Amino acid sequence: MKTLTVFTPSFNRAYCLDQLYNSLVQQSNKDFCWLIIDDGSSDNTKELVQSWIDENLIDIQYHYQENQGMHGGHNSAYKLIKTELNLCIDSDDFMPANGVELILKQWSEVKDKPHLAGIIGLDADKSGKILGTKLPEGIEEATLYDLHHKYKVTGDKKLVLRTSVVREFPPYPIYEDERLVPLGTLYLQIDQKYKYRCANEVYCIVEYLEDGSSRNILKQYKRSPRGFLYSRILEMRYSKSWTYTFTRAMHYISSCIFIKKWNFLSGNPKKVTTILSLPFGILLHIYILLKIRK
Repeated sequence: MKTLTVFTPSFNRAYCLDQLYNSLVQQSNKDFCWLIIDDGSSDNTKELVQSWIDENLIDIQYHYQENQGMHGGHNSAYKLIKTELNLCIDSDDFMPANGVELILKQWSEVKDKPHLAGIIGLDADKSGKILGTKLPEGIEEATLYDLHHKYKVTGDKKLVLRTSVVREFPPYPIYEDERLVPLGTLYLQIDQKYKYRCANEVYCIVEYLEDGSSRNILKQYKRSPRGFLYSRILEMRYSKSWTYTFTRAMHYISSCIFIKKWNFLSGNPKKVTTILSLPFGILLHIYILLKIRK
């Protein structure tokens, strides 16, 4: 059995998947399989992936499902993965040729440490520039929270997760007519129990496309309010800063307004802060509506 699964949720991305495929074919270490979660594509994704399976250059598994959104793709991947480690590489991204080799070398040094959920590596753009800042020198292990709040690390980072750890936590909720629950809700829960090995190594080359969720976040607030409400509740519950709790409460208020949930305190873990944030949450909601109309 392979050690690592690289999984890719994909929706109508046949036009760019070849970049990722070619990068996986070129990996210096082939101890991985590629799992494509086809999230209801209507293009030629199935036929394209089948042609790659027929080439038999790397181990490929294909799974089709009705469209559920990115988080639904992650749910399916976590059910299907059989390897010790997993790594999500989005359909518009790809891996450097030594990416798998670097990951497995790091993992060989720490895999017997049960308090580690996996590895945190770096994302870079096509020019090689690191997204945000590097991880702090001299810090071998940390939670995501400490990296962002204590050490002031910025920018997207790439998580390599121990599959058994992921399965300790509930799957992302699926809401009818919504297609987004922030993926960070899982990582936030993992953070309460585990740390990561910090690696200043590039595991992923990132390219943000115009149809990607990162470019359309304000519209997503309106399209998936229950998904964001779920996220805000967890963020408030585990927050270690009053200021951060206050900003999450503002976003919580906005999500409640979108779904007409007028009892803001029901199921709310930080009721007093939410009451204080109410006028600011209403103003945030108005701001979001104005921005998405432009």
